[in-house]
Amino acid sequence: MSRRFDVATLVARAREGDPRSVARLISLVENGDPALPEVAAALAPYAGRAQVVGLTGSPGVGKSTTTNELVKQLRGEGHRVGVLAVDPSSPFTGGAILGDRVRMQEHTTDPGVYIRSMSSRGQLGGLAAATPQAVRVLEGAGCDVILVETVGVGQAEVEIASLADTTLVLLAPGMGDAIQAVKAGVLEIADVFVINKADRPGADATYRDIQGMLGLGERAPGDWRPQVVRATAVKGEGIDDVVAAIGKHRAWLGTGDHLRARRERRAAVEVEAIALGTLRARIGDLHAGTALTTLAAAVAAGEIDPYAAADELIKGL
Repeated sequence: MSRRFDVATLVARAREGDPRSVARLISLVENGDPALPEVAAALAPYAGRAQVVGLTGSPGVGKSTTTNELVKQLRGEGHRVGVLAVDPSSPFTGGAILGDRVRMQEHTTDPGVYIRSMSSRGQLGGLAAATPQAVRVLEGAGCDVILVETVGVGQAEVEIASLADTTLVLLAPGMGDAIQAVKAGVLEIADVFVINKADRPGADATYRDIQGMLGLGERAPGDWRPQVVRATAVKGEGIDDVVAAIGKHRAWLGTGDHLRARRERRAAVEVEAIALGTLRARIGDLHAGTALTTLAAAVAAGEIDPYAAADELIKGL
């Protein structure tokens, strides 16, 4: 059986909702399989059909519980939902710790929900390097909404904004998150702020802090003003308000060229990442040979400057 036939069959079965085929395709993506360009080509016609919602925030703020409740709400509205939960890597196996799977067990038997934990494998920014391609797999599998939950590594999490149509930033009272939001730059990337654990003391103060900070921002007429909603995900409270805020942002994206522009920026980031990965691989091949070693020795000896050496290296690619 040829590789091409394998990919075509996997994509066809994934389109029919076969979870094993979806899992296999995402595994090919994660492992950087040689068939990946063929997989991407087969999935290309189905790109852009799903709404991609990113969830980010500090560890312990309740991202997994909120994701679980969002799945429940979206399924109640009849949506087919995909979840990519990017977990920290195990220091021993390199695999995902699977904490999010534990919290979402109630959805594992629902054929309208696909949940996949992905290992970050040390990737900065809170996302696994393979996440954009995994999103394409879930789009191809017919998911209407794809929730991407990040690791929760703090100040590097702004990467989620380049992937999602709508970015949710979760905060919790009593964690200093209002100030942390400014330090981390998430004030700029959030489309919706969710004050989770809103039944705790300090929730109103956190709400006021975020609203005050948003009031200081400069926006052109017609620009989106991030929504701020309260929720207590562990009790299922306020999730309908979160979904409504996501819907409001989606409606705004549909006006003008906002959605197209955002997705073009996402595609540019994805293409650049793939190109850089290819270049790194080729440079690695040169490193295994003599070209990079020779140039490095020349730089160390002062015979050539590093910029000229880099130019020579690029010419050899």
